[in-house]
Amino acid sequence: MAKEEKYPNRWVQLVLGIVCMATVANCQYGWTLFVAPMQDKWHWSRTSIQLAFTIFIFFETWLVPIEGAAVDKWGPGPVIIAGAIMVCIGWVLHGKAETLTMMYVAAIITGMGAGAVYGTAVGNALKWFPDKRGLAAGATAAGFGGGAAITVIPVANLINTQGYQTAFITFGIAQAIIISICGLFMPRAKLPPGTKAIPRVVSSKMEFNPGQMLRQPIFWLIYVCFVGVASGGIMATASFGPVSRDYGLDKLPVTVLGITLPLLTMAMSIDNIANGATRPLCGYLSDRFGRENIMFVVFMGEGLALLGLMWYGRTPIGFMLFAALTFAFWGEIFSLFPSMCADTFGVKNAAGNAGTLYTAKGTSSLLVPFAASLSAGGNWDRVFILSACIAFTCSMLSFFVLKPWRRRFILENNAKVEAAAAATAGA
Repeated sequence: MAKEEKYPNRWVQLVLGIVCMATVANCQYGWTLFVAPMQDKWHWSRTSIQLAFTIFIFFETWLVPIEGAAVDKWGPGPVIIAGAIMVCIGWVLHGKAETLTMMYVAAIITGMGAGAVYGTAVGNALKWFPDKRGLAAGATAAGFGGGAAITVIPVANLINTQGYQTAFITFGIAQAIIISICGLFMPRAKLPPGTKAIPRVVSSKMEFNPGQMLRQPIFWLIYVCFVGVASGGIMATASFGPVSRDYGLDKLPVTVLGITLPLLTMAMSIDNIANGATRPLCGYLSDRFGRENIMFVVFMGEGLALLGLMWYGRTPIGFMLFAALTFAFWGEIFSLFPSMCADTFGVKNAAGNAGTLYTAKGTSSLLVPFAASLSAGGNWDRVFILSACIAFTCSMLSFFVLKPWRRRFILENNAKVEAAAAATAGA
């Protein structure tokens, strides 16, 4: 009697990916806690210190396609562990750095490691869940924001009690241990027979590698939509701090559920919760109702939230409400676009393909300085109007152009695959 083949539990794999994302999130969201202590100790300018963060984002984002291709070739475990080691080295170097040059080198290494973890976790989720791609990608992406909410307090406490250098080294090592342990239990995706994409989402049977994907015009429309929505959201959300100060709201005490905080602190806490919660929710809904249908609604919602912030943001309630809605309607791009990428270009090279598409985040970040120039003289209306117009445009493009084009593209390629299979069988 043939021995029954065992398959890894894919839900366990999803949880391991979320834990990895939550652990590595400090590299991006915890950075702000270290800026002032470094400035106090070394008397470097804030601009010079923040350049390290820009370098980190660059290497975190733009190397993901290479790291994703490594996942497709060698599996998630080795890449996750390599990323953990690089994050550890980067944070230990940050703790030891006595020059700006060393700090920038540390930022490069940390960015490479964080990108490897991020790209692997998302790509792996797409492979394990062909029938629930939106939900899986959304839950994994939500871990990246949720992790910072959990760990930011202990990081801040350690900085206050033992200094930022000890915090860098301690959490650098701890993060590497946790991520590496997860990586040891993350094999290549191997699904039981019969696990297929749900019929409500049209999925490709043809497998594209990143090079082949880049030669498809439809990829560039998806990329433009990603850049557009990301840039609109980034331009607006990056300005919330200065906006609240210009409106005279940032230090106004507000109480929510018995907790009193300065308005900006309270708003950002609520914003991060909204940002994380919508990622799995919109991913789940897109599995049920189609990617572009959800994109049409949420991108339109983002535009309306931005206009609401312009019209009502000068009041405490208006600012908190519409800032939270802006984050809520923006964060879901990190579940919708990776899922759409796997639907359109196949699952075999999902990590490399999704990583290539993820560079849109880096492209969109280049537009942030433009928002600063638009707001000269404190006129934030121009920033909100431009961001809203971009969101509205992407909403219309996704529904009226991308939706029919992508469906036609997938069905045509599926017909080619089926014809080739029939010819092979006939021979």
